[in-house]
Amino acid sequence: MSEVMTHLQDGKDLRLGEWKAAEIEILNTFQLLTAKPVVYLVNMSEKDYLRKKNKFLPKIHAWVKEHGGETIIPFSCAFEQKLVDMPEDEAAKYCTENQTTSLIPKIIKTGFAAIHLIYFFTAGHGEVKCWQIRRQSKAPQAAGAIHTDFERGFICAEVMKFEDLKELGSESAVKAAGKYRQEGKTYVVQDGDIIFFKFNVSGGGKK
Repeated sequence: MSEVMTHLQDGKDLRLGEWKAAEIEILNTFQLLTAKPVVYLVNMSEKDYLRKKNKFLPKIHAWVKEHGGETIIPFSCAFEQKLVDMPEDEAAKYCTENQTTSLIPKIIKTGFAAIHLIYFFTAGHGEVKCWQIRRQSKAPQAAGAIHTDFERGFICAEVMKFEDLKELGSESAVKAAGKYRQEGKTYVVQDGDIIFFKFNVSGGGKK
């Protein structure tokens, strides 16, 4: 904690320090604000957003560069609210006319990436579910996000990429193209994976 205090008194955020693995374990127990990842959202008027110009942006960019250099996303609350209030077809037309788009999807994806989260999907008859896990999680841990039995009795994971399914159109086509794989306990789940887990727990015989 003495090192933490010295770091803060020097005006530095903790996330920018060079900490050892053992120190990080201790820091994580305190949930300190300056240790958390940061994404800067810069709210502008709709006019400035549409013309992609704001007199404060260069100064903000310079300040952020000096204080960690994290991602900056200029956006407009007024513009996003206008889109939400419009019917979907009118919103699409408005974006086309102004050669722009909503930044909400980018903000969500950037936020997820900043806190090291990814998505994977499971699909059954008439149902698709999206699960979130920490980046670098292995297949058994991903299975555990669904149910602890899935992790405890993990056998394997049958995996295909969302992009492959989108491009080829069906699971059978993905298999025919050789892009449907069976992975074991060491497989690191990738963002956008579609996974079918096989597992077996003693006494239950579930699969």
